[in-house]
Amino acid sequence: MSASRSTGTTDALGPDEDPERDPSGAVIPGSRLLAALLDGMDAALCAFDAQGTITHWNREAERVLGWTAAEAVGRRGFAGWAVRSADAEDVQERLLAVMDAPGRQVHEFALLRKDGGRVLVRTQSSGVRGEDGKPAGVYCAFSEVHTQIDLERSIALSEALFEEASWGVVAVDVDLRPTVVNAYAARALGGGRTALLGRPLGELIVRGVEDLEGALQHVLAEGAPSAPAELWVTLRTAEGERRRCWRSGFLRLASPLAEEPVPLGVGWLFRDVTAAKLAEQDADRVRFRSNQLHRAARQAAECENPMEAATTSLDFALAGFADHVVVDLLEDLAVGEKLVRAASTPSDAPGPCLPVSGGSLPVRYAPGHPALQAVERTGSVRAVAPAGAGGAWAVEHQWPGDSAHALCAVLRSRGRTLGVVTFLRAANRGAFERPDVMYAESVAVRVASAVDLARLTAEPGAGGA
Repeated sequence: MSASRSTGTTDALGPDEDPERDPSGAVIPGSRLLAALLDGMDAALCAFDAQGTITHWNREAERVLGWTAAEAVGRRGFAGWAVRSADAEDVQERLLAVMDAPGRQVHEFALLRKDGGRVLVRTQSSGVRGEDGKPAGVYCAFSEVHTQIDLERSIALSEALFEEASWGVVAVDVDLRPTVVNAYAARALGGGRTALLGRPLGELIVRGVEDLEGALQHVLAEGAPSAPAELWVTLRTAEGERRRCWRSGFLRLASPLAEEPVPLGVGWLFRDVTAAKLAEQDADRVRFRSNQLHRAARQAAECENPMEAATTSLDFALAGFADHVVVDLLEDLAVGEKLVRAASTPSDAPGPCLPVSGGSLPVRYAPGHPALQAVERTGSVRAVAPAGAGGAWAVEHQWPGDSAHALCAVLRSRGRTLGVVTFLRAANRGAFERPDVMYAESVAVRVASAVDLARLTAEPGAGGA
């Protein structure tokens, strides 16, 4: 316990005060309670009476300077032991001047350790007044300057992160609910900084919340991962659903006051990298499709039969692009009559595109069919099954039963329309988009050239294909 000397100290308690008791139930005297409180402080603390004599000295002060309470209490100022002689008068005057000044004052002093080393400390001093209102002494809390600067830097960093940082910062409690959200994160999550607090993440994220919560739970249990993670989520906003990619880092938060680390939650830092990821995906997609077109052209050049070259090009085009493909050709180019099914992939399972066995079969498309629209417009047409249509939509259009998205590209060569190639996707895949149309039209050009060559080399009476 630290020593203390003060005039008029008493252990008596007032009539309205509840006495402090130790674990056995005995009353703790006021002086012992004060000494225990001082020794339990994280800051070094000493106190002086009106004459500058040290009256209190806690254990943190002993740790910083090496002087024990027994060696410090009772000394007059720091002169001759805790400060250089040349600095003693200035230090004493600045400390005792606080008695006559309002509020706290902050100073920096170079003090001497017991081992002779010097340490720069930052002090916060304030005057103490007696019952008569007159100055009775000074108390002084101090810490090593670098420790204080580290603390201030940590606080400043925390405040900056939770204000206008250029990435999202969210503090999540052990129940995986946001407790602090900075401005960037609030914008990314689509809500106000206070409106998001305490709400389950599932209320904000439509899809992908399981991955995010799984990452948070892992950090609570095992600690922070070694590298950032990229999480794809779909957000619910006033404008509808938005799919975003967040590059996220996680930190486990533990209380610095507990004897053993107690998790307070998780610090989640993230940045929206959706635009960069989409651009990267588009570049990868373009590169892959370009390679497929190149491989298809080389393979088709080795085919003796032009129709085999056409179906070979379609086989390469299907990879990663569609689940099925059908080729419908105009039976009589001069008249421009009905379409006939010339080639297709299997309707019940993945497989290569092959000519229809037994010869081409007419297809009775109803008016307004996407394939007929493509022929009429001499351009590509996209179609999507209505919600809840199931397989009826595909059957109605005479496509494989699992088809839910269609892209019809017209086949043209030498200024004439030869037919239509239709790419089909199942319901578990996304609809065809504009970049898909451009790729389908590139494939259709090659297929049309092969079909045109097949017509030119066909013997009389062999049919349109």
